[in-house]
Amino acid sequence: MTKRLFVKGNEAVAMGALEAGCRYYFGYPITPQSDIPEYISREMPALGGEFIQAESEIASINMLLGASACGARAMTSSSSPGISLKQEGISYMAGSECPGLIVNISRSGPGLGGIDASQADYFQATKGGGHGGYHIIVLAPASVQEMYDLTMHAFDLSDRYRVPAMILADAVIGQMKEALDPHPYKAPADLPPKDWALTGSGTREVNKVVKSLYLGVGELEQHNLKLHRKYAQMQEQEVRCEGYELEDAQLVVTAYGSTARIAHTAVRIARREGYKVGLLRPITLFPFPKQAYRDHTANGQKVLCVELNTGQMVDDVRLAVPQAEVDFYGRAPGAGSLPTPEEIFAQIRLHCEVH
Repeated sequence: MTKRLFVKGNEAVAMGALEAGCRYYFGYPITPQSDIPEYISREMPALGGEFIQAESEIASINMLLGASACGARAMTSSSSPGISLKQEGISYMAGSECPGLIVNISRSGPGLGGIDASQADYFQATKGGGHGGYHIIVLAPASVQEMYDLTMHAFDLSDRYRVPAMILADAVIGQMKEALDPHPYKAPADLPPKDWALTGSGTREVNKVVKSLYLGVGELEQHNLKLHRKYAQMQEQEVRCEGYELEDAQLVVTAYGSTARIAHTAVRIARREGYKVGLLRPITLFPFPKQAYRDHTANGQKVLCVELNTGQMVDDVRLAVPQAEVDFYGRAPGAGSLPTPEEIFAQIRLHCEVH
């Protein structure tokens, strides 16, 4: 029986990556994610892998592109402004159909901002922060255990669809400590072989090319249509979300990541006070769980979207349920800006009594 461990969320990401077979890490230090490269730099060499602290975030994402093009399981991690510097490389990975894991333990911004928790990187992560109209897989853990489990799952999804994957968390989830039940990684039986990967053993007859440049007449259009068919397939098959007390809810509170933990407590308080309230927590931010929102607003339920920003995911909620009344409550990122359960409960009570 595996012992439970008491670890940080950042350490859980690193542990999950190594357990899933990641043997190449490229990164550059920035708080509040620096525990990830610290842990991997200590543990990776003993596993026969390579840890490289690159000269910049730009260098590290392009190293990830190179390792991925050769078929390796590889990753990088950073925090908000560092992820911004990686955007061109992420776009190249998406265009080249290269898998790989990017971890964003986001901080407040814009600009340099501060090391406080923030959910202001939702647009960047889910809308394709670089050029070209691509998407990446985005998973939003809400616990240390999910930081471990979803890291493994992110590698699998990335390899299955040949799409970069991102773990999007923040300083709360990354820096807090909780009990972790580590478990062995088991690769899905249906992962496709990486027969597209560059091995250096090509011949004139078998010449593999990984690229994002298509210059023939109609080639780029067909390539983009192929990419978007994959995104549609993910929307059909890979959506993840979690519900709590939704069976008779008249108000659906929705939040993700660290804010969902606080909202969960607020919903429990509301239930004790007799309010019919439930929580819908997206786990995949892309693909977004549109159908779950439609299902839980089909009978006229209202939605209250809670975020640690001034309104980002709420746009996707409104697009998913244009017939429903969707309200927003957020806190602008900054020192001490985390909402309390009582604060969210006050919003729940206000919305229940008004409606």
